[in-house]
Amino acid sequence: MPKNTICLWFDHDAEAAASFYAATFPDSRVTAVHRAPADYPSGKAGDVLTVEFTVAGIPCLGLNGGPAFRHTEAFSFQIATEDQAETDRYWNAIVGIGGTPSACGWCKDRWGLSWQITPRVLTEALAAGGDEARRAFEAMMSMEKIDVAAIEAARRG
Repeated sequence: MPKNTICLWFDHDAEAAASFYAATFPDSRVTAVHRAPADYPSGKAGDVLTVEFTVAGIPCLGLNGGPAFRHTEAFSFQIATEDQAETDRYWNAIVGIGGTPSACGWCKDRWGLSWQITPRVLTEALAAGGDEARRAFEAMMSMEKIDVAAIEAARRG
């Protein structure tokens, strides 16, 4: 296990979430599934307790801790995309399995984990500063899923 790992609390379906992430994002995989050696407050001996997995190169541990804690927007994965097709693919995968769209490129998956599906053209425009950044930012503020062509047009003015 890596020295630093993100631990994500799930009610009971960390394995399903990890399998979805591994199938959806490149450089992602499930590396281990550990079962509880004894009964615990949210499960029984033999239930999946933790799942080691990687999401886009980031090591994670899914903990089936029960319903006590929920994911919030205070934590999210930000996935940089190269074009509209990649943006659409990730957005549709997350929202299409029971997720929820939000604003400015944010969405939640069916497990309540937040994702920012962010085309590089947007982050580049914001980094450019000045009027270009302002125009791109104002365009983004009206979007759910980011529209790459609209951001590019806003950058040009």
